Amino acid sequence: MEGEAAPDFTLYGDDGKEYSLAMFRGKKVVLYFYPKDGTPGCSAEACAFRDSVLARRTNEVQLLGISNDDVKSHRDFKAKYLLNFPLLADTDASVSRAYGVYKEFDFDGEKVWAIDRSTFVIGKTGRVERAFRSVEVEGHVDAVASAL
Repeated sequence: MEGEAAPDFTLYGDDGKEYSLAMFRGKKVVLYFYPKDGTPGCSAEACAFRDSVLARRTNEVQLLGISNDDVKSHRDFKAKYLLNFPLLADTDASVSRAYGVYKEFDFDGEKVWAIDRSTFVIGKTGRVERAFRSVEVEGHVDAVASAL
């Protein structure tokens, strides 16, 4: 996927507005996919992005979080952790599938479909510059910042 055009999308954000990848052309985009609002790992990751240099470089970089949760869940999650970037609702997993991060997992013998925590750095022209797949929360945001 690195070097290829990033799949475009239109999703609703936590604020109820529509967001598309195309609306951020001319800026780098850090698109991070996470499994679930409010879980310990996802909360830690969101707060790490919130506190990172990426969230303060808004003229150069657009940070976007995507999960399969709905707009209300995103709104509550964003408010609880005072997140400073949009959270987008991929409720039908179409965008997660397009990026290859919607996968089947085995949880205690039960097969479930969920997002595999992953981040994509998308260049100003809409091409994927870097793909971080199946990431661990600790140290991930620093690795993404270094890739910019």
